[in-house]
Amino acid sequence: MDNFNAWFECIEKCGEKYPLNEIVYHCKKCGALLEVVHDMNALHSISPAEWKKLFDTRRGSNKWPYASGIWSKKEMVLPGIDNEHIISMNEGNTNLFWAKRFGEQLGLEDLWIKQCGVTHTGSFKDLGMTVLVSQVNEMIHTGARIKAVACASTGDTSAALSAYCAFAGIPSVVILPANKISTAQLIQPISNGSIVLSLDTDFDGCMRIVQQVAENPEIYLANSMNSLRVEGQKTISTEICQQFDWEVPDFVIVPGGNLGNVSALGKGFLEMEQMGLIDKRPCIVVAQAQKANPLYLAYKADFRSFSSIQAAPTYASAIQIGDPVSVQKAIRIVKEFNGIVEEASEAELSDAAALGDRAGMLNCPHTGVALAALIKLVNSGIIKKNHRTVVLSTAHGLKFSQFKVDYHDGKTTGFSGKYRNVPLVLPADYPRVISAVEDRIKQISKA
Repeated sequence: MDNFNAWFECIEKCGEKYPLNEIVYHCKKCGALLEVVHDMNALHSISPAEWKKLFDTRRGSNKWPYASGIWSKKEMVLPGIDNEHIISMNEGNTNLFWAKRFGEQLGLEDLWIKQCGVTHTGSFKDLGMTVLVSQVNEMIHTGARIKAVACASTGDTSAALSAYCAFAGIPSVVILPANKISTAQLIQPISNGSIVLSLDTDFDGCMRIVQQVAENPEIYLANSMNSLRVEGQKTISTEICQQFDWEVPDFVIVPGGNLGNVSALGKGFLEMEQMGLIDKRPCIVVAQAQKANPLYLAYKADFRSFSSIQAAPTYASAIQIGDPVSVQKAIRIVKEFNGIVEEASEAELSDAAALGDRAGMLNCPHTGVALAALIKLVNSGIIKKNHRTVVLSTAHGLKFSQFKVDYHDGKTTGFSGKYRNVPLVLPADYPRVISAVEDRIKQISKA
């Protein structure tokens, strides 16, 4: 299978193309974003049945590099890369579980959670970073003068970049907004040896700085305007269908910040459709925090225009982005998939995360945004009892333990959590203990 090819191409009509080993982030002709385009005729030369058999055979394989959920679809990702240059820690192949009890609480029979945060650094960012760092590694091995890879981040991107660069032996530069990410997120790039810069600004300010830094061609830009990451993240769509024996769900709900994941999801489904692997599309739902909701505001105005906003502090810190770089790609996907954009207040996202936790999950606040959107769409009758619905959980809840501590300690601002669970402080006295336990069990039974 050596006859496959991919390249960068302008997302606008000018059609400019660039090889994947060129250091380029925008179209040199019109300034628009680029995307990775595959030779679909070559991919279509293999029958859908053969592709499914190949992908299913590779799943769980120990043969390098196919144990990875991303590289098991190598022909759809980076077909031309030398396997020896791939930087992988067996990311992907994440759990898709039937959220039976949580679904029952909402009146749903077919609710599933795709746990993209159950991966090496604890977030879905690993899925794209393995692709980007692998391509950089190949470029370095074939003569490119790249001294470091840099990103601006609200936490999870920096964790993924630092880990994969450390594994590859490539220096990484991480630019973070000061005092706006969790301690668990901050310690990851520090531990992996990144050059960490904490700036007195928000993510959008960090993004402006890192783009200036990357004007030096020896420092490669790793943010989502670099569409290499999309190639890894789009395999979430392929994995979902594969885990459903190549059936397509009715709804897929994803938190939206910089909007690269929305673009990636749509790209994955569209390419599977072109290859004949699927014969329908899901409705893609983008969930935004109310304090960082520029796509939602544009959606409510029927996408007649888009304006960036000044995002306000939100518990969903990783999507506290008012000027998303992938917005045009995301708008295109929402339109093509008859999609929906919903928002969630701080109380709604926090309560939704806590309610999901009570059914056995451990949700990050960004997954809480997606769960809040789910609850709204169920209550409005858009998502019905028998609709197969997948919610993307984008990061592990343990990375946001302070968010949960504040919720249950009653330290949230502006609302009191509906599902707080406060420890009972008692003396070591059996009658007091058993009485308290029985009282709590009665309260739970009545709830």
